[in-house]
Amino acid sequence: MNCTYTYPTGLQIMRVFWTKTQVINNVEPPDLSEDPEYSQRLQYLGDKQQNCHIRLNHVTPNDSHMYYFRFITDKYKWLGNPGVTLNVTLSVTDLQVESPERVTEGDSVRLTCKSSCTLTDRATFIWYRNSQPLTERRDRNNELLLQSVRREDAGRYSCAVHGHNHISPAVQINVMYPPRNVSVSFILSGQIWPGYSVTLICSSDSNPPALNFSWFKENESSAVGSGQSFSALQSGRFYCQAHNQHGSQRSDAVTVTVHHGAGRNVIVIAATSGGLFFIIIIILFIM
Repeated sequence: MNCTYTYPTGLQIMRVFWTKTQVINNVEPPDLSEDPEYSQRLQYLGDKQQNCHIRLNHVTPNDSHMYYFRFITDKYKWLGNPGVTLNVTLSVTDLQVESPERVTEGDSVRLTCKSSCTLTDRATFIWYRNSQPLTERRDRNNELLLQSVRREDAGRYSCAVHGHNHISPAVQINVMYPPRNVSVSFILSGQIWPGYSVTLICSSDSNPPALNFSWFKENESSAVGSGQSFSALQSGRFYCQAHNQHGSQRSDAVTVTVHHGAGRNVIVIAATSGGLFFIIIIILFIM
């Protein structure tokens, strides 16, 4: 802040300083340079003649105030009145969200809203997921804590400071999780003659998508096949197991029963899904 002052000739300047307080009841106002809140940030650039320039570093909205220049001579004391009004406005156009690179289901994740500006302790933050305000969670200062993350928490997160229109760029939270809801479906293949087969298909919900699938015949420890599809050529109860780097899960078993009769094969597929029981009977006539 630029400042100049004059005084009658013949006087000697004994002391100069800046203050935020006027003289009340002849009580000497405090020197800002001796205030712990200002002592490390305040620099007096003037002299004891006419220049009373001052520099205040690292200003925040808390520094918005009326400031007065005080000088004391060998005979008199003066206080600049009116003082100088300092208004500090908060610019938060550089907000950014910091987040972990990898998020796995069940983790506790901390998102941080950061700005190069110095924000006051009273600043409150608003968090958004997919552009919608998050009302079900409370933030701690400039942090958003997601405890025991679920796949539903995936999305684009951004933040803002209450009272300001600017919203930070969004960051994508991609929640990884092991296979869930593993199930078996089937397709029929081949012509209707001996050698007719049923192809079982393994499906799952996982992130990243399951790439490894193993097929088992119930009560047998060794896999009878691999890959997302499996051709069932014999009777038995079969299930699949889906794998990704976060874990694995098996499906319910489906029953495939092949009956060999005179002049025909009967393949019975029985499956339980979602509490419902299905039976499909295919009669194959041998030419």
